[in-house]
Amino acid sequence: MRIGVLTGGGDCPGLNAVIRAVVRKGVSVYGHEFVGFRDGWRGPLEGDTMPLDIQAVRGILPRGGTILGSSRTNPIKIDGGVDRIKENLAAGGVDALIAIGGEDTLGVAKQLWDREVKVVGVPKTIDNDLSGTDYTFGFDTAVNIATEAIDRLHTTAESHHRALICEVMGRHAGWIALHAGMAGGANVILIPEKPFDIDRVCEYVESRFRTRYSPIIVVAEGAHPIEGQMTLQTGELDSFGHVRLGGIGEMLAKEIEKRTGKEARTTVLGHIQRGGTPTAFDRVLATRFGLQAIDAAHDGAFGTMVALRGTDIVRVGLDEATAELKTVPDERYAEAEVFFG
Repeated sequence: MRIGVLTGGGDCPGLNAVIRAVVRKGVSVYGHEFVGFRDGWRGPLEGDTMPLDIQAVRGILPRGGTILGSSRTNPIKIDGGVDRIKENLAAGGVDALIAIGGEDTLGVAKQLWDREVKVVGVPKTIDNDLSGTDYTFGFDTAVNIATEAIDRLHTTAESHHRALICEVMGRHAGWIALHAGMAGGANVILIPEKPFDIDRVCEYVESRFRTRYSPIIVVAEGAHPIEGQMTLQTGELDSFGHVRLGGIGEMLAKEIEKRTGKEARTTVLGHIQRGGTPTAFDRVLATRFGLQAIDAAHDGAFGTMVALRGTDIVRVGLDEATAELKTVPDERYAEAEVFFG
């Protein structure tokens, strides 16, 4: 077979490890040929390709980002987008696609599969919010980066007797905030799944100061207060209909200063969480996903996504994988609340 590979959505540590594993096993074990599509769904939409052979994937295992490039292009929103993809695949002699991405990328893959495009999905997102898989690659790296930042903030907070807020990624799911906050010993963790009470947050801050320690607050970018407590900004929409988030940390700092009289500062990690070399865990998980993805394509198991269940890599339907977001359950958040204040 001639198989196309693409990486869509936000960049993520471990993407190159998947590409490497797909090509290495696909060529050496099965004798398949590969072509890389540049910049997510824009590649097959415009027929923009690059060679993807064993030589092209040498040395990329520890590299962050993706050698194929990425974008948030949504072909479903483009008139005739699906037909253009099908035409370009046929013109390039591409028999199947391996799509590596998160909810949006795999949502497009599901719709293409419904239109008889042969596709296999690989779950990629630092947010760990894809249902159907226990973990996505990229999440462990993002949590480790955020945890290291929180560790450093502790010493500065104590030196200056300030409340320090660390804003991390997480639009609809607070997994990064939860894990990094627990690992970093945060005094408050705020996540999108649980609207927060700003008065209660300020109580935690003052309680921490009374112990002669300075509070660390970890907040996911999508966290929001109980309705009416704070005025939040809204931004423009991307091609998948998502508001561009950011700013909750700074708003929290202003409210904390106003309500407690204590100095508060914000650190926004932003794209730092996405960049750099992947952790060993993510390299191994991404490699295993890649190996299983090419197996699925070779077996003709299209319309599926490879997923981690326990320690095994299994195949699940793209419909199951994209049916709903995997969000933080109440019982997991309750574990973290024990350490608030």
